[in-house]
Amino acid sequence: MKTNFFRCGMYGWCLEILWTGLHSLTNHDRKLTGVSSLHMFPIYGMAAFFRPLASRLSKYGTVTRGCVYMCCIYAIEYLSGTYLKKRDCCPWDYSSSRYHINGVIRLDYAPLWFLTGLFYEKAIVPKQQG
Repeated sequence: MKTNFFRCGMYGWCLEILWTGLHSLTNHDRKLTGVSSLHMFPIYGMAAFFRPLASRLSKYGTVTRGCVYMCCIYAIEYLSGTYLKKRDCCPWDYSSSRYHINGVIRLDYAPLWFLTGLFYEKAIVPKQQG
């Protein structure tokens, strides 16, 4: 579990840096600067808990699994964002988005979280042997 936690934390950091780097294109930033925060590592590391969930969901279709993962990601994002925001150290603020909830989650990111959950299931959290 410890190895998976570190792997998920690292993959999460890499995905976030890739996402923010690509997002900088909307600001015409040709440097494609990607950013993250040290606070994000343990949050992304929590995806290690997808392993037992993925095992239980394996008999369901892709849409069902993706929706469950998306809801889990939203829950983790909301809880961790609210916790960090109360301590004035939340590295993200979605307040300027039209579809935000308390500035800590964006409903328009639903497709992204759906796909991210499936990505973690297939690429990062290998199925248990035997």
